[in-house]
Amino acid sequence: MTSVGTIAPGDARALAQALVRIDSRNPALAPDGPGETACVAMLREVLSAWGFGVDVFESSSGRPNLVARIGAASEGAHTLMFSGHLDVVGVDGMSHPPFAGEVRDGRLYGRGACDMKGGIAAMCAAAWHASRDGLEGELLIAATADEEYESAGTRALLERGVRCDAAIVGEPTCLEIMPAHRGFAWIEVVVTGRAAHGSRWEIGVDAIRHAGLLLAELDRVDAEELPRRTHPLLGRASLHASTIEGGIGMSTYPDRCVVRLERRTLPGERDDAVLAEVEDACARVRERRPTFDATLRLLMSQGASDVATDAPIVRALEGALAERGEPVRVSGMSAWTDAALLNAAGIPAVCFGPGDISLAHAAAEYIPLGEIDRATAILSTLARQWCR
Repeated sequence: MTSVGTIAPGDARALAQALVRIDSRNPALAPDGPGETACVAMLREVLSAWGFGVDVFESSSGRPNLVARIGAASEGAHTLMFSGHLDVVGVDGMSHPPFAGEVRDGRLYGRGACDMKGGIAAMCAAAWHASRDGLEGELLIAATADEEYESAGTRALLERGVRCDAAIVGEPTCLEIMPAHRGFAWIEVVVTGRAAHGSRWEIGVDAIRHAGLLLAELDRVDAEELPRRTHPLLGRASLHASTIEGGIGMSTYPDRCVVRLERRTLPGERDDAVLAEVEDACARVRERRPTFDATLRLLMSQGASDVATDAPIVRALEGALAERGEPVRVSGMSAWTDAALLNAAGIPAVCFGPGDISLAHAAAEYIPLGEIDRATAILSTLARQWCR
């Protein structure tokens, strides 16, 4: 097992393995998950030894964040943040030991290897390497808690007043530049019927069947209306039914059915407009079936993220890729990330990192070691260019 004392300055591979070997399951998702405390303690020790100034503070009780700084913090100097989350999801159903940090065939295996401890290690090593040349600006490493649940870590970071000129969120993108991603809204629809004996069709109102009418109308919305709303990098908006529950017994008309929906949103789409979309669908069902009765509630939402493809941070990252002889590819991110919160706070943030997002949360999660090396070199080049 890699010990903290043996992680040489700038060694991204060793740091990634050490991070993966620490169980940092998010306790909001895995009841026995220990959270990020051990990861933060290890990273604090390593980065302090590498010459970073390190600050640790809690985002909520027992859920620490770490902010490490290196370079010159002078008035007017450029600043760049490398941001990543330390929490991981649960491990049920994994096909290999989740926290052994095994290396096989040039890949590092473990929960969080791809999402996103490999990216954090690359960012830390890149910042250290860039600092060897004498930066004219400052680099920040933000290692945060709780991204997999409510992003309490990045919210606390911003509330604390941490700011910079731009940010790279090191989520797994296969080293593609991803300046945009969708947001989402979770909506609960409670359809009310009237309970009655199964033989009393004249007084019973079937809440489940009415919910089915609404789902059919929403299916039309998803098939006909949402494809007309598009983004050049993200494609179309979308909607799906996530869960449905209801019914009392086989011989009883159901008096209640609860449908929960997820609407993936594009940049510029607002929560009130998304709710109105479902309310309009309910109204159309009610026109055909006057006994239809439903109430809506927004359970949770996270905004989309969008940085212009000609923004300075995107152009700088393109230049760093070209300088390293890497292909320059710009695309949209499929998943939601903390980049949305950073952008909302006025920090242009793009996703870029090693690993394949399709392996995140997977039964077999791994990251190619060579991709960690490439990400380190690219981000180090970016940091040197940005902080001139």
